[in-house]
Amino acid sequence: MAGWAMIPRILADCAKQLSEWFPVVSVTGPRQSGKSTLVRSVFKDYEYLNLEDPQLRTAALEDPVGFIRNRSGKLILDEVQHVPDLFSMIQVVSDERGAVGQYVLSGSQNFLLLNSITQSLAGRVGLLKLLPLSYEEALRDSPSLSSDDFMLRGGYPRLYDTGMPYDVFFGNYINTYIERDVGEYLDVRNLTAFRRFLGLCALNAGNLVNYSKLANELEVAAATIRSWTSVLESSYITFSLMPYAANIRKRLTKTPKLYFYDTGLLCHLLGYDALEDLLVSPHLGMVFENLIIAETMKRYFNQGREPRLMFYRDDSKVEVDLLDYTDMRHPRMVEIKSGQTYHDRFAKSLGTVVAQLGIPEDERYVVARVADSFQSKGVHVVSAADWLTR
Repeated sequence: MAGWAMIPRILADCAKQLSEWFPVVSVTGPRQSGKSTLVRSVFKDYEYLNLEDPQLRTAALEDPVGFIRNRSGKLILDEVQHVPDLFSMIQVVSDERGAVGQYVLSGSQNFLLLNSITQSLAGRVGLLKLLPLSYEEALRDSPSLSSDDFMLRGGYPRLYDTGMPYDVFFGNYINTYIERDVGEYLDVRNLTAFRRFLGLCALNAGNLVNYSKLANELEVAAATIRSWTSVLESSYITFSLMPYAANIRKRLTKTPKLYFYDTGLLCHLLGYDALEDLLVSPHLGMVFENLIIAETMKRYFNQGREPRLMFYRDDSKVEVDLLDYTDMRHPRMVEIKSGQTYHDRFAKSLGTVVAQLGIPEDERYVVARVADSFQSKGVHVVSAADWLTR
């Protein structure tokens, strides 16, 4: 099998374009999503420095002024969040030179990186998010990969490149994440509870976030759960899908739902390492829903766009899994069903709320694990593979 470094990433064109508009380009994303490979392949003529190297990091910490001034304007700084003082120097030097495409910054600790960018580089930086491989990208190397296989495996490149067992990869991934990213910010006494919290998040994926319930189960304060959730989101492990909010006659829920960026990690936390086990499990519906929503979000990030995704739920318990307002001219409403057989009742909620939401009737979709896409009574019934590659 070809190495994953050879697979073109969809985000590459956006990264190149932003470097022609901004003096600084920032690429954030989870650990091992391919950020270093991307920036080094797109910006081949740039000097590359990884600040996880202890010697480089020490040099940058001791003399941030010289570290930036003594190098050319074409510089990639990887894991740059380790040396926050560099950001102000990048601002000063990039302003002095007045050229585009001077610096490329990448990092996996978004809560540090974006805070530093906001303070020092606002208006000077083009922001991109690189998540693990999308299904469309994975197919370029493995044309026979099914959407079900991808749902179990997820998109972390190293899994495909090495062929290592899922449990080995994700076990090490979680250990590294907690030790290197979370361990710096949590009291060591809380690390065991944080591991349990990660597992509880997996069990609650696709559900409304209930901070009090999680706090009671872990015997910590609700404020602690909110803080831990923020850490998970900032490091691209989970994200919140916000509820639809508008002035309509129905009372709408105000609580977000929790999802994972990568369903491979989600499946591992749930204990599934074999597809045959997942397909007969009570969690299949939730994992499939997570797949469709996360990959829809990833599609927009890969285009350099900020997704505007939400769900609908009112006091009558009428619910629509996904509302997509990213393109305001063509908003969509989507129900997600893990069954391989379509029933017209799957679209009942779509018909119930279509008039209230102002979404055209021809923008109603049901995404399911059906073999082929088709139309049924004015509803687009779309197979998972077609939705993920459209």
